Amino acid sequence: MTYVIPSYFVWLVFILPFVGALATAALRRAGRRSGYVAVAFSALSALFAFTMLLPTLTGQSLQVTYSVIPKSVPWITGPWVSGVSGFSGLTMGVLTDPYTAILANVVAWISLLVMVYSIEYMKDDGGVNRFFFFVSLFVGSMQLIVLSDNLLSLFIGWEMVGLCSYALIGHYWKDETKDWVGTPGDKALGEDQAYPPSHAGMKAFVMTRIGDVAMLAGILILFYYSGTFNYSLLASTSGVWVPKLAHAGLLVPVAVLIFGGAIGKSAQFPLHEWLPDAMAGPAPVSALIHAATMVNAGVVLVARVAPLFYFAVLLNPGMGVSTIQPFFLTVAWIGAFTALMAASQALVGFELKKILAYSTMSQIGYMMMAVGVAGLSTNFAAGLAASLYQLMSHAIFKAALFLAAGALIHAADSKYISDMGGLRGKMKLTFAACLIAVASLSGIPPFSGFWSKDAVLGVAFSSGQYALFAVGAVTAGLTAFYSFRMLGLVFFGGSSKRLQSVEESGHHVHEPSLLMSVPYALLAGATVLIGLVALAGVAVPSLDIEAALDSAASSYIRSLYPQAAASPAASLNLEASAITIVFVAIGLLAASALYIFRMSSPSKFVGPSGALHGLYSFLYNRWYINAFYYRVFVDAPMAASAWLSDTFDFRGLFRVNEAGIVLGTSFSTAGNWVDARIVDGVANGFATAGQAISRTLRRLQTGIVEQYVQVFAVGIIVMVLLLLIALGVNLGVKLP
Repeated sequence: MTYVIPSYFVWLVFILPFVGALATAALRRAGRRSGYVAVAFSALSALFAFTMLLPTLTGQSLQVTYSVIPKSVPWITGPWVSGVSGFSGLTMGVLTDPYTAILANVVAWISLLVMVYSIEYMKDDGGVNRFFFFVSLFVGSMQLIVLSDNLLSLFIGWEMVGLCSYALIGHYWKDETKDWVGTPGDKALGEDQAYPPSHAGMKAFVMTRIGDVAMLAGILILFYYSGTFNYSLLASTSGVWVPKLAHAGLLVPVAVLIFGGAIGKSAQFPLHEWLPDAMAGPAPVSALIHAATMVNAGVVLVARVAPLFYFAVLLNPGMGVSTIQPFFLTVAWIGAFTALMAASQALVGFELKKILAYSTMSQIGYMMMAVGVAGLSTNFAAGLAASLYQLMSHAIFKAALFLAAGALIHAADSKYISDMGGLRGKMKLTFAACLIAVASLSGIPPFSGFWSKDAVLGVAFSSGQYALFAVGAVTAGLTAFYSFRMLGLVFFGGSSKRLQSVEESGHHVHEPSLLMSVPYALLAGATVLIGLVALAGVAVPSLDIEAALDSAASSYIRSLYPQAAASPAASLNLEASAITIVFVAIGLLAASALYIFRMSSPSKFVGPSGALHGLYSFLYNRWYINAFYYRVFVDAPMAASAWLSDTFDFRGLFRVNEAGIVLGTSFSTAGNWVDARIVDGVANGFATAGQAISRTLRRLQTGIVEQYVQVFAVGIIVMVLLLLIALGVNLGVKLP
């Protein structure tokens, strides 16, 4: 059967949140009520997204009719892009395959629940209108990334997501001490490890821009050789541009450059340090942008690009898959290393949201590892599907944890898990939701996190990437430890002294309102439901979620390369699952003994005299990577700037300027002397002489007629005498 929807249903998925953002801005004086408008547009967007998913859930094929809005609209036309062969214009369109439909629904429904939660959470915030504006703009931008059929419009959504992230991380722009992330006074390598929200927002903006510059360079080079940004055209013309890139030695570098954008946006090593500090934003921001949605943008990008390079090489007669494997090795190992590193840092964290941030970095690492392993195996679709499975599962249980964290922080009036304790009796619903989400995060069956993590590690194991599998399995054990450590410190044991003082001051610890608790309860229920369906799918093939995701991934691949051979759906790898469960069990038992049943004090091991104190300090200080970055990229440039200011400016340029001033003043003084003594002297001398002559001649003009007659007579006599003398000389007469 075929399920038919009009094309504008798909376009409205990302257009409606943009309209919601504009409507929210127009209602800037409405305060909290503007949030309802934003939620309404987000809900409509989610409903339109669901129409794309419905045929996948019912086993039908999706057909889109383009009667109102075409599949793609003209965007950039003309041959004016010089040097790019084959460029005849660019259109902008949307993707409608099952893989895209799943991604769009993950973004839409989690965003909607977070926005509902935010109505109550942000009700007393002075910047609530600004908050909902940027959240709506963010949702539309993220959907643009997911639905775009080309790299250029994806990049536009990509940059808009970065802008919204910067604004939302720095939402508390007044930088009050209570809003800082990190513990004031903590230092590593002499560097402060606590930052105000505005600093954290700028840090995220700068670090992600580094990756974005690499990404832009990559897609522009790809465009130069291919003449298009469109995925389908890139696939159909891969026989032309792939050999050109390979001949120029740029095939792998271009893929790695594009991956650089994903490294920044998804907080993978080495551009990962912005994410823990992004927790300076409100809890809904952490849930929406830095746990469930934005950081997944990098995974979406790699999932779009990886098949293009893999199958372009695989189906090219003159090349082999080994040509592009360095790229996939890079992706896989960066993901695996980030997963292990971030999990190790979460082991010793005490800020609730920061622990979850480390966890996010780690879980995104699993997704990257899955895409990387896809290119190292013979079943690419299985790796792509495993990444999508982990993305979907993680988005659900991590959003639940972040939303619950907001409620816990508000109840305890502290961001530190050491300031909580014994809350399971006072916040039973929140405890149940956190227990389910933590179990899913830890990979405990039958919750969704077990199946998605098993899919990733199963692909690594089946493809013979045992080193990657080992890193992933160890990370799974660490994840179980820090997850139940967090759960134990928050909900078990007695109330901390801080919590007791808070309650004594009249701040009653209780469950939040339904607007806040229902969203994370629903998310916790979703992770249970997905897990149970996946469990049933082991016996009933029609309920096999992993097989359905394999089919969705294969559908996307065939939309690019119809000639690509179908791959068998991946199944549960019992050997890999057994090994992973052993590591998870070790982590769970260790955390339970130390933090739930309190059988021993952790300070015996990590205290100043403990055997693991050095390791504890190393992990607590974030492997000193953050401090190293500040020393190299902040302190060093600032020191160089100070040195240049002191040496080059003050001792160099400023002294040259001062010498120039002295020299100029001297020349001016000398010029003034020449002007006054010589030029003015000569001019004044001529003037004085002229005046003297004038005065002398003026005496001849007395105005007395008798004097004039006398002078005239004398003149006549003189003239006569002169005439006679002249005549005598000429006649030779000798005068007596």
